[in-house]
Amino acid sequence: MPNEVGVTRRNGLKAAAAAAVGGPLLTTAGPTQPASAGEHAGALKVMTFNVRFATVVDETPRWTVRRPVMRELLRRERPHVIGTQEGLYQQLRMIERDLGEHYDWIGTGRGGGSKDEFMAVFYDTRRLDPIEFDHFWLSGTPYAIASNTWGADWLRMVTWVRFADLAYGGREFYVLNTHLDSVSQSARERSAGLIGETIAGWDRSLPVIVTGDFNAEAHRNRVYDLMLDIGLVDAWDTAASRGPAYGTYHGYRGLRPGGRRIDWILTTPGVTTHRAWMNTFSVDGTYPSDHLPVQAVMTLG
Repeated sequence: MPNEVGVTRRNGLKAAAAAAVGGPLLTTAGPTQPASAGEHAGALKVMTFNVRFATVVDETPRWTVRRPVMRELLRRERPHVIGTQEGLYQQLRMIERDLGEHYDWIGTGRGGGSKDEFMAVFYDTRRLDPIEFDHFWLSGTPYAIASNTWGADWLRMVTWVRFADLAYGGREFYVLNTHLDSVSQSARERSAGLIGETIAGWDRSLPVIVTGDFNAEAHRNRVYDLMLDIGLVDAWDTAASRGPAYGTYHGYRGLRPGGRRIDWILTTPGVTTHRAWMNTFSVDGTYPSDHLPVQAVMTLG
């Protein structure tokens, strides 16, 4: 994985973002699931998205090719909150510009500062106001920057934010975003335990939304069971309606109907998920990432 760029909380460049939204929308696109906008008035639109880091090595398609496709997807969908994985600092700033002036984000590089990948949380500032946030590493020393004590193949971490929902009189809720290790099952299981301990220390009267790439298949890996054991439910399973199911990691090799679902949105049980879907948007065969974004429309209760 790259080590070159990745930040702490961004220092409010709203004017620059407004001036550089990023170019016109594309006009040709592949299949996608509808955004469900307007189906449930006042509902919260949530996305989890492994954006695939903007590699500096030879890769097809490169970030310069993927970026306009991602820009159109995000500008069409306009989620209120997006839990991202793998983004690098300069790449995240580009995504921010592409989203436009009403979005901000919170994150830090897993290598510390702007180094390496982020678990950045983007949010619509017209709807959500951050009250507090923090980051911790998935290790035995979670507040030691860039710590890795469980044998994970890469540094792994969490970014979480406590938001006030401006559409509902400032009602508060939590968003926790993560990316578990791709190699070590033991590290994944211990990471799930640490996430559970963190959530248990929060105000239990407030809803919680967890987004992430868990590198573990839903229903077929103990990590999934551990995440549900801490009191969460799977928004995909509880949704009143769902789009077609695909493997959420496609590796640019085409959609995989019924494939492994490793990217999840989890919530506390009081949250009502109206619809969940995997966004299959592409342009001329180019996908914005090697993962499909997973989306949900929900009411916090």
